[in-house]
Amino acid sequence: MSTPSDPKDQNNLIIAVVLSILVLIGWQYFFAAPQIKHEQAKQAYNKQLDAQNKGTATSESPPNVANAPIAGPSASVPASGQPTTGLPVKSREEILKETPRVPISTPSLEGSIDLKTGRIDDLVLRKYHETVDPNSPMVTLLSPAGSFDPYFAEFGWVPQVGSTIRVPDRDTVWKVESGAKLTPETPVTLEWDNGQGVIFHRTISLDKDYMFKIVDEVENKTSSDISLLPYARVHRSGHPPDHAYYVLHEGLVGVSGDHGLIEDTYANAVKEGVPRTFENVVGGWLGITDKYWATALVPNQTAPYRAMYSALPARDPAGRDAFQTDYLLGAVTVPPGERKGVEGHLFAGAKQVSLIDGYEKALNILRFDRLIDWGWFYFITRPLFSLMEMINGVVHNFGITILVLTVIVKAAFYPLASKQYESMARMKKMQPEMQRIKEQYKDDTQRQQKEIFDLYRTQKINPLAGCWPILLQIPVFFALYKVLFVTIDMRHAPFFGWIHDLSAPDPTTVFNLFGLLPYDVPTFLHIGAWPLVMGITMWVQMQLNPPQPDPIQQQIFQFMPVMFTFLLASFPAGLVIYWAWSNTLSICQQLLINKRSGAEIHLFGNLKRAFAPLLRLFGASGSGSGGSGK
Repeated sequence: MSTPSDPKDQNNLIIAVVLSILVLIGWQYFFAAPQIKHEQAKQAYNKQLDAQNKGTATSESPPNVANAPIAGPSASVPASGQPTTGLPVKSREEILKETPRVPISTPSLEGSIDLKTGRIDDLVLRKYHETVDPNSPMVTLLSPAGSFDPYFAEFGWVPQVGSTIRVPDRDTVWKVESGAKLTPETPVTLEWDNGQGVIFHRTISLDKDYMFKIVDEVENKTSSDISLLPYARVHRSGHPPDHAYYVLHEGLVGVSGDHGLIEDTYANAVKEGVPRTFENVVGGWLGITDKYWATALVPNQTAPYRAMYSALPARDPAGRDAFQTDYLLGAVTVPPGERKGVEGHLFAGAKQVSLIDGYEKALNILRFDRLIDWGWFYFITRPLFSLMEMINGVVHNFGITILVLTVIVKAAFYPLASKQYESMARMKKMQPEMQRIKEQYKDDTQRQQKEIFDLYRTQKINPLAGCWPILLQIPVFFALYKVLFVTIDMRHAPFFGWIHDLSAPDPTTVFNLFGLLPYDVPTFLHIGAWPLVMGITMWVQMQLNPPQPDPIQQQIFQFMPVMFTFLLASFPAGLVIYWAWSNTLSICQQLLINKRSGAEIHLFGNLKRAFAPLLRLFGASGSGSGGSGK
């Protein structure tokens, strides 16, 4: 005869249901929904690009990028000027053909420097393509003003307040003093005479990867001292479609000396509306970052400067916002007949960890490794990444690297997990006695709790012993997830079979029989093979526990794997493979520990109970067929 459920158990059930709903809503809001929005935004973005490349774009040009008037008590860095007056957006290729340029060619980059403005505004990453197809276009990082997606770096000089000295601006046409093409072996030197006895020289050099070195010099041929302030800025109109990841920072970023790491998402920068300014900063860097790419300014690491992170909301007819990070150094005074200057660096490229670390050491850049978003558990994520790199250097397959790394992490936590599962096994063995106490003292809650506490003490069981190992493992497994999510190594990395890009969701879906049926399914029904494997392993893992005494509770536990299957379907395949493999290892681990401790293994009984209706159905069908044959 069944007995009514304990009111305390019912309260726990209500709490569990509420928490499950909150988890479902949270994961949908922070992960699944951004992924769907990302795909929708990317499709719209590609349509706009196609339209403007065909000459049919109707949007007006982005904000003019001109020297703002110098006002107030101090000089200011050039920023976006007034809204545009209806100039049409041109294709990137059209603008590149219209302006005189110096080509850039390295093993990692190709592009050009605009001689009209002196900007570095044309960069393509030669080693990275937009899709897994090697014939697809290479990734475009920087584009000139007036194109659909302006994004550029600029170095220059700002005059002191009240000064009449002409400085290079957006209408300046530089003359090539030396170097026909910028390569790792051949730097380029530009020159501009302002007609007032002042000559500006700019020497640009570049290594074989992604670091530019810019030396700006002023030659004074007048009869009096001149004083100018050097600046540099990274400017961008609009932002990429994949900017909605909750666990990854994209937007304005930098390390401003003692102020530490500064991060402003695109949305937050617009919402604040006021530039974040840091005065007298020494050391550091600042720029704009995407998931895999970044453009960052590196000023002199010993000279004080002012750092600014800003956004100008909805300045162009398309309603896009403009973003800028810039620094302004102290005044440089050049006596008559002398030539003085400053040196700065620009990183523009892929966020490869080894390169970032190398630049940090070679140029002594303060905390340059934070250009990669390692998250709160930096002290865990960095060692995990180093271990991952070492494994990948042996197996040469990032998917296998994930499997091996998961095994190593599981092995490292085996003692803690062993204590957790042993505690769970002992608790399972005590379930009959605990149930007897609940039944015996169901009308006396205080006596019931006292008897259960005495049982724990007699059997030397700590009910919280199984919780601490879990709490200790959470930061490590979150850090492992973070490493797999942010590392560029997983981008376009193949696994086996149908997985050609571990950074993209599983391309198959069960609702068209994994591609056998010739039709597409809605995004929310895109459940691939690996998410199904993950859901099955999660369900099997839950079958290792005894069935819940309350039927509603049992139904909730049965539903959770289905819920997580849908949630993780939009995740990168590499993360889903990691989760499925981790579940599989946990199943083996729990079976081993239960067998060693002598605890009952509920797996086969639960499986038989779960499939009983199906077995009865087939049995009845078989009996019916046999009967009709007589």
